[in-house]
Amino acid sequence: MSLFKSIATFGGLTLVSRVTGFVRDMVLAYFMGASALADAFVVAFKLPNLFRSLFAEGALTSAFVPLFSQKLVSEGKKRSIFFAAQAMMMLAVIVGLLVVLFELFMPYIVAVLAPGFHNDAGKIELATELCRITFPFLLLISIVSFQGGILNSFEKFAAPAAAPIILNLTMILSAFVFVPFMPTAAHGFALGITIAGVLEMLWLHIFLRRAGVTLHPYIHLIKIMHNPEIKTLFKRIAPGVVGAGIYQINMAVDTILVSLAGAGAISWLYYANRLQQLPLGVVGAAISVALLPILSKYLKAGDIDNARTTQDKAVEYGLLLSLPAAVLLIILAEPIVTFLFRHGRFSAVDATQTAHAVVAYSVGLPCYVMTKALMPNFFARGDTITPVKYSFWVFVTNLIFNILLMRFFGHVGIALATTIAAFVSLGQYIAGLQKRGYWRFKKPLLIKMLKITTASLIMGIGAGNVLKVAQHCFPDYLSDIFYTFCILAATGIFALAIFLIMAKILHIIDFGDIVNTMRKKYGK
Repeated sequence: MSLFKSIATFGGLTLVSRVTGFVRDMVLAYFMGASALADAFVVAFKLPNLFRSLFAEGALTSAFVPLFSQKLVSEGKKRSIFFAAQAMMMLAVIVGLLVVLFELFMPYIVAVLAPGFHNDAGKIELATELCRITFPFLLLISIVSFQGGILNSFEKFAAPAAAPIILNLTMILSAFVFVPFMPTAAHGFALGITIAGVLEMLWLHIFLRRAGVTLHPYIHLIKIMHNPEIKTLFKRIAPGVVGAGIYQINMAVDTILVSLAGAGAISWLYYANRLQQLPLGVVGAAISVALLPILSKYLKAGDIDNARTTQDKAVEYGLLLSLPAAVLLIILAEPIVTFLFRHGRFSAVDATQTAHAVVAYSVGLPCYVMTKALMPNFFARGDTITPVKYSFWVFVTNLIFNILLMRFFGHVGIALATTIAAFVSLGQYIAGLQKRGYWRFKKPLLIKMLKITTASLIMGIGAGNVLKVAQHCFPDYLSDIFYTFCILAATGIFALAIFLIMAKILHIIDFGDIVNTMRKKYGK
């Protein structure tokens, strides 16, 4: 499968996941708003995800997928699956022990993670209850991510990309199935999270069986630990765990600091981050997931030219899809937030505060996406140490600017610090790849990037003017959801038209190739 098709498959289903995720967040906002209850729930939702990349998408998957992909080429399917079964058993044991420990010490963990909750009576106790319900999700989703890594190695991207849709739909259904019978709405949604983990695991198990992959439990832990291949895997995981740990500490610091910014601040930052995650998840994650096994196979075969060409395409696609999205998020932040979340207990003040954070996050969005496009170049070569070094400096940058900017801008300062850290991260990856001779910017790619930037800025100017006209004609449009939707739709369609026209004029996109590809795909 080509890089474009892989990205399209994963990205298309991730887009569906993000859309259902927005419906989920609209339901959460309706039932809980940006209240103390919502803050406690967000902490409970974040806690298992703080450790998720430590044992799933980040450290283990980044180390496992290249090894498994190369093993498929050199040793065949049977031995590769046996290796995967051993690795998965070690993952389950390690994460399972962590879950048990956290369940026992949850009150102390919540007190450290959200010290600002001490100012509200009962908030620590509520958050502790919710975290104990959601934390088993960590074990379940770690297994799910591992299953997805195996399927991605077989270049089967659809089922893993669709798995998060199950989480969103389960949480939406929780509003009707669990919430009416629980002490609070947050308890019902928390239960839905853990049940969704079970359903996702069963979902990917079905597709693994269809791919001829059966992961039999291998309980001989001593033999697993003495297996030289497992030792190699965990040697590569170790720096990844440190790197992911630095990132998760970064996220934990954000949560700690924003908990001190007053009631509602955690929720404002959560909803703003969710908006940023749409293009980041659809584009950035799709490119990263699709690129890693493809680069690994090219490098294993010694095909350096194709590896570099594929990397160029990944960077180009990343900027092409993320920069216009970032521009529109900056211009349309408040009407988007109003339309999606200003229902039920989510007030106009909540919408405004969330929109400010959206703007701050969006400035760094293209940097995030391009970093995700460059990161697999290290992992595909088995280099998991260099990203750790980069993560450390990103952490230091984020911490310094968090402290400096939060004092003046509150929760928005935390979002700005994250954006500054994103620029530092991208700079490190570009310099690091060039220094090692793995990849460098070439003139054709730089010209293409300049054209994409030009088209995006022209689109932004046009969209901004349309919004100004709408605000002049309908000054109170934000108080009416129908008018807000109409203005968003009109501005979005106009912006898309401008960008496509500029893309044609500047030869950014070859529409003829797209038409030919579609004809071949559908036999027309």
